[in-house]
Amino acid sequence: MPDAAILFAQQVAGSLPGGADQPDLLQARQMQALSLGVHIPLVCFGIAFPAMFLFVEGLYLRTGDAVYKSLAKRWSKVALVLFAVGVVTGTILSFEMGLLWPQFMANFGSVFGFAFGLEGIFFFLEAIFLAIYVYGWERFPKGKHLLVGLPVAIAGVGGSFCVISVNGWMNHPEGFKVVGGKVVDPAPLDAFFNANMWHEEVHMYLAGYIVAGFIVAGVYAWAWLRGRRDRYHRIALTVTLAFACLAAPCQIIVGDWAGRSVAASQPIKLAAFEGVYETRSGAPITIGGWFDKATGEVKYGIQIPRGLSLLAHHDPNATVAGLRTVAASDRPPVNVVRFAFQTMVGIGTLLALLAAVFLVTWLRHRRMPRSPWFHRALLLAGPLSLVALIAGWITTEVGRQPWIAYEVMRTSQAVTAANGLSIGYAFLVAVYVALGAAVLWLLRRLARRPERVADG
Repeated sequence: MPDAAILFAQQVAGSLPGGADQPDLLQARQMQALSLGVHIPLVCFGIAFPAMFLFVEGLYLRTGDAVYKSLAKRWSKVALVLFAVGVVTGTILSFEMGLLWPQFMANFGSVFGFAFGLEGIFFFLEAIFLAIYVYGWERFPKGKHLLVGLPVAIAGVGGSFCVISVNGWMNHPEGFKVVGGKVVDPAPLDAFFNANMWHEEVHMYLAGYIVAGFIVAGVYAWAWLRGRRDRYHRIALTVTLAFACLAAPCQIIVGDWAGRSVAASQPIKLAAFEGVYETRSGAPITIGGWFDKATGEVKYGIQIPRGLSLLAHHDPNATVAGLRTVAASDRPPVNVVRFAFQTMVGIGTLLALLAAVFLVTWLRHRRMPRSPWFHRALLLAGPLSLVALIAGWITTEVGRQPWIAYEVMRTSQAVTAANGLSIGYAFLVAVYVALGAAVLWLLRRLARRPERVADG
């Protein structure tokens, strides 16, 4: 960030009113992180799953094959269950934004509130049309039923677009001025279409297809290994794998774009990714290891000379800012960010390799790989994609600390002054445990119903 921008950010952060001292700040962050960790996988299904069952229904309309219709009906029912759970977790997140971070919402609600309002419209559209789609299978003509499903896919993408836009704004705040300690002249559209949102949006959409695709593929791979190799399971496995395996290699390209954006706008976050303490040219990538605060070095890691400069700036001799360029109080927890970042990149690379095996086999032989080891790998791919998703959000959110709005408002300024967070935390855990148990029961009950190949 240029020196003038840094000075402005410091003035803004110093002039904004903050919350009272909160000894339970870490607990408040943990509550928000728990809710995000539960909700984000559901967002992935909201982004990708409608496209999958609409694609399969389109195949049914084109071929008249009743197997495609049965798959689309089954998947749309699963989508309805997951959407209902997402309503609960999304509502909790909405309340937490106001209850846990009241100063943040009070100061900046007028700036990014437009995005949340628009997200609410998309939410209601998705709820209405998903219900019509699921219960309208035998009540609409074939073509019209598919059209009813299109708003479901559009609303799922649109709603997530709005929320990710707000997160992009938190990483690159713009669209406002601060005068006398108050936020004035809000420009909601400038905030909505902020400079950081574009790579976050694409990164999350691809993640949605990877997570949803590999998780559903893992379910059918398990059935395949147990001998259920009929046409129904083969089609289900092929379709979900195709979506996931087309997205996985693309994520590497988008990851490069995201990394270069972070290098330009959040250099301290980039330094935390690799544990770079001193500003240096030709900075290396260090795989593994542990960042030692006392020495400012990463110990026990494997270095790739000039790798970070090359990846972040496409120049092996480029200068990379170090953690030492800011005060210790302005640095994120390095080891947490490094571990999350390397977990995300490592799993993403493995998933891309698995995708390459599938795509090469399909292009050469027009079939899936036959090895049982490929199907065993699919069993791991679903959970691993979920781990990579959570690790990616830890990288983004923890890497931004100690700021809730980057270099504008500290998280400690935004937090509530209320007591009793430990009680709320315990209640939150209990709600999510009960909700998880209910979802598992519903999905298992749905899975145990025999697949009925509907008449065309």
